[in-house]
Parts: sequence; C-alpha cells; structure tokens
Amino acid sequence: MSRFILAIIAVAFVFTMPAKTNAQFFEKLKKHIEKKVENEAENRTNKKADEAVDKVFDSAEGTLEGKGNTQNPKGAANGQQQSKQNGNAANQNADNQTGANGNAAANGGTQARENNKPKVVWSKFDFVPGDKVIFEDEPSADEENGEFPSRWDLYKGSSEISEFNGENVIMFLNGGGYILPYLKDSDKDYLPDVFTIEFDVWFEKRSSTANRYFISLYDMKNQRAEDMHSALVVYPNGIEYKDTDKRYPGTEDRGWSVEPDGKWRHISIAYTKGKFKAYMDDTRLINIPHLKGNPTGLTIRGMTDKMYLKNVRIAAGGVKYYDSVLSDGKIIVNGIKFDVDKATLKPESMGPINKIYKLMKKKPDLNFSVEGHTDSDGDETHNQTLSEQRAKTVMDKLISMGIDANRLKYKGFGESKPIDTNETPEGKANNRRVEFVKF
Repeated sequence: MSRFILAIIAVAFVFTMPAKTNAQFFEKLKKHIEKKVENEAENRTNKKADEAVDKVFDSAEGTLEGKGNTQNPKGAANGQQQSKQNGNAANQNADNQTGANGNAAANGGTQARENNKPKVVWSKFDFVPGDKVIFEDEPSADEENGEFPSRWDLYKGSSEISEFNGENVIMFLNGGGYILPYLKDSDKDYLPDVFTIEFDVWFEKRSSTANRYFISLYDMKNQRAEDMHSALVVYPNGIEYKDTDKRYPGTEDRGWSVEPDGKWRHISIAYTKGKFKAYMDDTRLINIPHLKGNPTGLTIRGMTDKMYLKNVRIAAGGVKYYDSVLSDGKIIVNGIKFDVDKATLKPESMGPINKIYKLMKKKPDLNFSVEGHTDSDGDETHNQTLSEQRAKTVMDKLISMGIDANRLKYKGFGESKPIDTNETPEGKANNRRVEFVKF
C-alpha cells in the first residue's frame, strides 16, 4: 500500500470523527500510520514523498484544531480540494520515485544475484571421433540397388541397398532386420579399449516410438554377449540405454517425430575404458561412468519397414591433442565433416573444433596452420580447391569463436598427401582429414 493511500485513509477518518475527538488521539494515529508507512516503504522513501504526506497531515490537523477556515464552507471545500491535489501530487511523486528506486533496487538485486551465481561450464557436445577408422560404410555409390549391402553380414530379417533422395542407403524391410559389419575375424573382439561409433538413421514423418533402432555392442551372429545384452535404443526424439531414457532438448513431451518431411538423426557413441557416452545430433544424452561388460563388436537392428541407415563409422581412439602437438608437431583430425562435395561444416564437426579452440585458449603461444586433405576420388584439381575451401572454413570458424586471426593460417593439399590407402573405404576415410600443424 502506498504512503498516499495511507494518508488519505487518515484524512477521511479525521473528517468523519466526532467533534469531541482531541488532538492527542490524532497524534497517536499519525504516529501509527507513520510507523506503518516506514515499515512498508523501508528504503524506498524519499524526501519529496515525506513532505507531500506531511502537508496532508498538517491540513487535517489544522481542521481538527480549528486553525483552518471553518467559518467558510467554500474555503473548507477549497482546503479539501487543495489537500486532494497535494495528495495526488504526493502520490505521483512518490510512485514515480518509488518506481525508479524500486527498478534500480530490482536491477541491482538481479545483478547481485547474477554475480553470485556459481559459474557453471558444461559442454553438451564434447564428442571427438577416434583418429583411426577401422570400419567405414556410406554405402558407396557403386553398390547395386536391391542387393544386400556388401560390407555387412545378416543375422536375422531383411536388408537391402536402396536409393534415397539420390544417394545409396541401407534399407530395412519386411519387418526389419539385424545387420553387422562384415569383417575378417569378426568372431574376435575388434573394438579397442577406446573407440567411437557414428551413424545416421532416418525417421519417417509421424514416426512413433515403435519406429526405433537397436544398437548392440557385440556381434550377435559371431560373438558371445557376455554382459552386453542391453542395446542402445534410438527413438525419433531420443535415446535410451540401461534404463536411462533421454530426449533431445525441446522434444521431451513428444512421442513421435513431428518433422514435416521426416528427419535424419546423427548418433554418436564414445567408449573410453568403461566410460560410455551417447549423443543425438549435437547433444550428449547418455553418460555412464562405469559400463559393465566389454564391448566386442556391433549389431544394428531396424525394427520396421522404411527405416534407413547410412554413414556408419567405427574408429579407434587416439592420443590427446596436446600430446600430439608435443610429439608430432601437429594434430590429425578426421572427425571434422562437411556436406558432400562442399565446404559446409556438419554439426557433428563442432566436437573436435571445440577441443582445438579450448587448446588454443589454454596455450596462447600455440599457432596453427589449418590444412585440408581429401581422398583420391574425383578430379585432382577439384580436390585441391575443395581442400583449400574446407581448411579456410575451419579457420574462419575458429576466428569467429574468438581466436586471433594472427594465430591461424590455412592451406589445401587435395589428394597429394595420403596417409592410408585409397583402395578401401577405411583408408579413404583416414585420408579425408584436417590437420592442425604448429607454426
């Protein structure tokens, strides 16, 4: 309640009091109201508001004690009108000042709370792919449409190569199927202590939770399960593993895909000596510190028809970035990905780019030449230009994040400096890379 309202109540009460009421009672009332005002206003009081309210009390007190023009009703009315005007002025000044003071106090309080908040640093996408590819399948454009994918084996169900929007993909059909990488000695553990798995899965428009993929970390056809019975389940809007069900931010209340034309989801898995993380697109959703069992292989199951898979990659983990700089003078990254035949970064590229950024911020004397490399597919001149464009894109991204431009430069080498064979999908994947060379 504002000071003015309290004052008006007091005045109204005074004018309706019997004539025998004395000034002592008024003094008590005045003190009581002033106490009330003081308690409610606290630090928001100001001199102008006090003076205006005092004028109201002075006028009322004069009327009570006969000091006003009681013989002139018109004068009394004028006095009441003047008191009302003074009160309105007091109200306006008090409210304006109180509002200003209140806003300042609120802003100050908000700022103080912001300053006192704990500084939380959290990375929702810290995925960095392994630096040596051990299995890669896009699948290739050379695959025959309608045939079983040549780089895979079948455990159950049915799967074929299909053309989807102009590119070859693996399609699950006739109620779904189980597929697993076709590797030499696949009955043995081919997943190292540190590895990453990546792939893209498709969800049709209005896909429900019945449309899901199961990712098992063992070869169901050739290996024993040990403790790896649980599968990572991929839904249209989230993933689940070992009773942990997380949805992609903004889709927590959805039981189906609401994309108007369907959607590809990029899934990433990182395993580091028992630590298990899983990501959907650009967000980490599963983080298990100590996973029971030993991952030994991979089986992917599509549950129903019209489910598609592409861009599968298994890679062995590598040395920490700064250790690579110290030992080799450079960092080799094949996890920075671009759209096909373009220099446009894919969202999953931000994991390694963030790592490079943090390293450069931590080590201000570390400067890099960003160098692009391609495989041997396509025209050599085109590959050279493409590698330059991609290297520049990565450099520009780091600069936009806050790295001084003087600490970076870029080059492109096309297909001229392979580090693996160009005869296998895995070798080509290792050759398609970005290197950060110290200078």
